[in-house]
Amino acid sequence: MMRPFRDLYTGEFISRPNRFTVVCRMEGSKVRAFLPNPGRLWELLIPGTRVYMERADRKDRKLPYTVVAVMKDHTPVLLHTHRTNDIALFLIEKDLIPGLEGARVIRKEVPYRDKRFDLLVEKDGTQRYVEVKSCTLFSRHTAMFPDAPTLRGRRHIEELASVGGVVIFIISNPSVDYFLPEYHTDPEFAEALYRARKDVEIIPVTIRLNDAFHILPETKRLAIPWEIVERENRDRGAYILIIRLARKRKLQIGGLGRITLRKGYYIYTGSALKGLSKRMERHRRTRKRVFWHIDYLREEGELRTIIPVRTEDRIECMMAERLRGMADWAVDGFGSSDCTCGTHLFGMEEDPMRSKGFINLIQYLRMERPLGFGYNKGGVF
Repeated sequence: MMRPFRDLYTGEFISRPNRFTVVCRMEGSKVRAFLPNPGRLWELLIPGTRVYMERADRKDRKLPYTVVAVMKDHTPVLLHTHRTNDIALFLIEKDLIPGLEGARVIRKEVPYRDKRFDLLVEKDGTQRYVEVKSCTLFSRHTAMFPDAPTLRGRRHIEELASVGGVVIFIISNPSVDYFLPEYHTDPEFAEALYRARKDVEIIPVTIRLNDAFHILPETKRLAIPWEIVERENRDRGAYILIIRLARKRKLQIGGLGRITLRKGYYIYTGSALKGLSKRMERHRRTRKRVFWHIDYLREEGELRTIIPVRTEDRIECMMAERLRGMADWAVDGFGSSDCTCGTHLFGMEEDPMRSKGFINLIQYLRMERPLGFGYNKGGVF
């Protein structure tokens, strides 16, 4: 067994003021901790989530603690990306990476042209470059990478394809069975990985941790259903807008007339059967010709995020039905003039991105639905 961390402290996640800092509650006090992970981590950093920290290992570190993991549905998820290479090294040395049995590590941090690969390994007399990726995004059955756009990651894949290398995705959940590139968030990375699949050995592997954060000698290589990427990674699908109104407003909304919108967060679902990227870019702009109902709200509210769901299926109305079940209120007739839905606009008092139920819905739409799994409102995704 391997124990990558020692003397851990626990706290509860409160907020993330920037990419590399989190605020936690520990023994009744608020503390700031360094987060060595630039990912979005939407599904992990939810208020109240248990966070595991260790004391900063350098005296010049401004923050006294470093986040190493969080607990998601009774499963420890490693967040310390800098330790992932050490874990991969341990797994290779113990013959726990399916496909790399018998390999030995020759060097770490290996220069190649103007880049650097994580490892150089030798197996059966052949040397191969290896990149190691920490995969923290998973649902009930499926893991995906990345959880935020990564130009650097795409270039690593393209370089590996040119030399016939290996990429290992380390996944902190032994229960999942499938791995996919996250084509909703980063279609360019997904396309690069798809093109490289014959030249790069792609190894998504799960690990299991016990309560003491020992890495157990149990791994599993996941299946990659490439047909999902072939079918779904297109510039079409559905999307969700989250818009915040800082105060109550009375707005003229096209044919709906003048309506009152209360203070809070508004969730709008729409679709673009072609040109999804252009549609989302249009919603990001505030200066444009007002045409749809949502344009009126967009002019007055703060756009918090746009969440795409790339698919060839028509799921906009299904999404609206799911959102109605979790929203605090609905705006009748909004954005639904061309379908039988009562509305496509819903409101919540609190930020839906801090709601476990909303995040579970997003994970279902993006990760479970494409593989044919059903939606469980109260389930874990």
